Amino acid sequence: MELALWRWSVAVQLTSVAMITLFFGVLQTSVRREDLRFWSRGWMLNLSALSVALLFWVVQPPPGPIYWWVRLLFLSLKTLAALFMMQGAWALGHPGGRLIRPPHLLIGALLYPFVGAFLLYDNDRIGVVQQTGYGVLFLLTAALLLRSPERGLAWLATGMTARGTLCIVEGVAYAVALAPAGAVTARVKGWGASFLSASSSFDSGTEWLLALGFVLALSDRMQRELQRYNLELLSAQEELRRLADRDALTALRNRRSLPEIFRAVYEEGAQVLFFDLDDFKRINDAYGHRAGDDCLRRFAAALGEVFRPGDALVRYAGDEFLVVAAGLDERSANDRLAALRDRLESTRDGQEPIRFSAGLAALPPGGDPDRALHEADEAMYAAKAWSANRRQRA
Repeated sequence: MELALWRWSVAVQLTSVAMITLFFGVLQTSVRREDLRFWSRGWMLNLSALSVALLFWVVQPPPGPIYWWVRLLFLSLKTLAALFMMQGAWALGHPGGRLIRPPHLLIGALLYPFVGAFLLYDNDRIGVVQQTGYGVLFLLTAALLLRSPERGLAWLATGMTARGTLCIVEGVAYAVALAPAGAVTARVKGWGASFLSASSSFDSGTEWLLALGFVLALSDRMQRELQRYNLELLSAQEELRRLADRDALTALRNRRSLPEIFRAVYEEGAQVLFFDLDDFKRINDAYGHRAGDDCLRRFAAALGEVFRPGDALVRYAGDEFLVVAAGLDERSANDRLAALRDRLESTRDGQEPIRFSAGLAALPPGGDPDRALHEADEAMYAAKAWSANRRQRA
């Protein structure tokens, strides 16, 4: 009767673990993550260990080489399963981190199973060592997970705690079975034996809880990663937009940014100043495009020095520039134009003086930006024509 109960219990657990293993295997094909890869391998190893256990209880090999090698294989697979699950759980909370390293896998695959299979000469002693060690590993992992600030890992820690606690209880039940006559009552020994015979059924429940805990923790981790990636994407988009709205040569804003600039001054109104450099083609032809670029950079820098930090400075096109100055009256705007001329017409270090024509137009609160821009443009061309006529008369 007890042997049949062992076979039934292990078969039930094997079926349950096969379903869990299949689930994580399918999940891994669509979600390629290192933590899930370790976890999936852990369940595959656990399934292999249970297959060996079921074969053992069905065939019941007599003591001898086959009997000992089957025990060695079971212990090796079972220990590696625990180590891979520990690593998968740790990697979930610490991406890229390594809790289990090759030496640990070597000990789990060879040294510990060899000692257990060949030095512990009966199944009860192996059960004490294997289940207690298994339980300690799971409880240790649960304690490490609970130290993490990530709330989602608490689900996995709960599953680890339940699985580890049951393993410790099973280890105690094996110890009861080993107790000498008189140390415990026959009834307690009977309860322990019955519990161990059906323990695989209890294991199935805690294994499903463990699998559910990992799925919930994985879902929480992926949700937070998606949120972080979304923030990074938004930040990158904002940076790209900022770069797209900036002129690469002068670092001023370009005409793509004008809608945003005019929206910002819609309620308050502004002075719109349109600039065009005089004789810029002559500078390019006489001194080359490098000198022309330097001229544009000098003009942009002078705009930044003369106008206020909150004024919008724009390279409109070629050698045309625009300033949108909110809250600036016409007199102050003309004073800044005069200061700009003084700064650019004075030469130093062999630099060519920069002369320009400017047009000024008022943008009233709630006014039409296109109209103000057109008026400033016309005023600039009128100033340029007047300046050209004056030079011809001179």
